[in-house]
Amino acid sequence: MKSRITFIGLGNMGIGMAQNLINAGYKINVYNRTAAKTQELTGDFEQFQTVIEATEDADIIITMLSDDDALKEVATSKTGFLQIMKKDAIHIGMSTISPETSRELYELHHEKETHYVTAPVFGRPNAAATAKLFICTSGNKLIKEKIKPILEVLSQGVYDFGEEPGAANVVKLAGNFMIMASMETMAEAFTLAEKQGLDREKVAEFFGETVFNAPIYKNYGSLIAKKQYKPVGFKAKLGFKDARLATKMALDVKMPAPLLSLVYNRLMSALANGKGDNDWVEGISGGVSNDAGI
Repeated sequence: MKSRITFIGLGNMGIGMAQNLINAGYKINVYNRTAAKTQELTGDFEQFQTVIEATEDADIIITMLSDDDALKEVATSKTGFLQIMKKDAIHIGMSTISPETSRELYELHHEKETHYVTAPVFGRPNAAATAKLFICTSGNKLIKEKIKPILEVLSQGVYDFGEEPGAANVVKLAGNFMIMASMETMAEAFTLAEKQGLDREKVAEFFGETVFNAPIYKNYGSLIAKKQYKPVGFKAKLGFKDARLATKMALDVKMPAPLLSLVYNRLMSALANGKGDNDWVEGISGGVSNDAGI
């Protein structure tokens, strides 16, 4: 018999992930702060109006939420699920959050005789919808083995980073920083080419097919070259949140990070100009274009 799963967080990423679990034959409970989002799901699921109701009988609780505060609200507040989880139930935290929050949750679950596994994802909404995410994990080895079939339904690869609860979050934040830095590099290069009278799309196509033939440079490169910022896949304010968390990690270990500071300020500028809900590609690439007067 398959585990009873509760899925919390039906945003741009979560909606496709929940649908893939339903398609794989899992009977899931769903909770989302905006209840109307469940109308996008089809198949065998049950919607609940409160976190407690959605999670009280769950074997597995998956959270896919925007930030640390949202996760703590549904997990550890007075109306959160941690107080009513049944013994040995498992919480899979798939949000992009700080390592400290995962460590805190791991300890709180241990006290309640429940389990927490960190499992953030890489990929935009189209990858979530087509089960092409990459997932990083950290936490108890035996618990990770139990949930691996579920993670495999959602992804094209699951990569383990040991038993320290915050390890996968470090990888996720480091990876998002690398994506931001790559976007800044491409935006500057393509804008330089444009200012010199070249077709920026042709330049991006050349690099994506030759010396920078990699998914980030091909996929994000195409969006940046075309200045294609809609539909919004990942909001600039969430990218800034990740840059802020990565900056804190660097400060904590006294590591200078000048490139990280650059993308932090690039996204801070987007937020200051009222573009926090726009795609982070626009937050970075649009900022470069504006600085260049084009």
